Amino acid sequence: EEESAQANNRNRRRFWVDNLWKERESKGEFNNLFNDLKYDVQKFYDYHRMDYEKFQALLNICRPYIEKQRTNFRNPIEADQRLSLCLRFLITGSSFKSLGYSYRMGFSTVRSIVHETCQVIWNVLRPSVMPKPTREKWTRIAMEFDEKWNFPNCIGAIDGKHFRIRAPRNSESLYMNYKKFFSIVLLAVVDANYKFVIADVGSYGRNSDEDIMQNSIFGKKLTSNALDIPPKKRLPRTDLELPYVFIADEAFPLTTNIMRPFSSDRLTDEAMKIYNYRLSRARHIVENAFGILQERFELCQKGIQVQPKYIDNIILACTCLHNFIIGGTSTESQSIASVSINLENDNNMNNALDGTTVREMFKDYFNSDEGSIPWQNDIVNRH
Repeated sequence: EEESAQANNRNRRRFWVDNLWKERESKGEFNNLFNDLKYDVQKFYDYHRMDYEKFQALLNICRPYIEKQRTNFRNPIEADQRLSLCLRFLITGSSFKSLGYSYRMGFSTVRSIVHETCQVIWNVLRPSVMPKPTREKWTRIAMEFDEKWNFPNCIGAIDGKHFRIRAPRNSESLYMNYKKFFSIVLLAVVDANYKFVIADVGSYGRNSDEDIMQNSIFGKKLTSNALDIPPKKRLPRTDLELPYVFIADEAFPLTTNIMRPFSSDRLTDEAMKIYNYRLSRARHIVENAFGILQERFELCQKGIQVQPKYIDNIILACTCLHNFIIGGTSTESQSIASVSINLENDNNMNNALDGTTVREMFKDYFNSDEGSIPWQNDIVNRH
């Protein structure tokens, strides 16, 4: 009798759940909200973190890869609902089960839609919103860093971001970071407009930023001169030629192409403090980009509770969507007619200067009449 009662309970639950999914068109969240949201600009933006026009543009890009064929047995879940569901997962950080109940879908269906759509977003959107950098693009990024953040020859700000995850069994120690939670790391290069230029994800949380850098695809390409970085360029208003550089915090190594601050316990003069201020002012762009990413996609704050094999595509999809939403004209397509580029492969000239020498030269420049900015001394002297 007890076994019979348990079987009856299971059958009742299955019947109840099956009925829930059948009510998707009449009671599901998408079918009850989407058409109404279209007519309220702010509410649509709040719900999808993008306006209706951008949503439609994104849908048109992804539709060929996420739309399913109709059959005689059932109607597939439409592409717009699939995209909306995926965005809500990223935006809210809700569980697959929670989204399943609200969208009236099976939990495994929700999981499948999210993983498939994230992979499509990364594969299809990346070539347009995060294209492979060229010499022309690096040069444009450097111009914008100088114009907006007063750091010439800077081609990007580097940092690592830890994303909280559920560590797989028997691998906890690999993912435990210095803040004592399980994480996977996004190593990113960000331009002067808060956009991701390079996104390299997958390193274990326990690794240091320097180790992550050295073992990343980006780090290896930088070391082997495979990033197509232009050769040295004169600093504004001087005859001083310096290499193009990335800027980073103290966790990263000091090299010919990576500038980091002077250690805070070794600031022996004001010139060092001014250099640190100028670098920090430009480098904050990457911290702010991570902040915007977290604010836009709460999943990045709450933690990604999926199997590790799916995490990379989820994070990479977020970086692509971040760039897509910011929009604007890609640096790749902007005119560079006014930019003088030496197209000779001159990386040996860059390597002639070590990181310490390059940093000293930037420090001297920032403290010169040609390279100083009016307010820097006041800012430094306040602290």
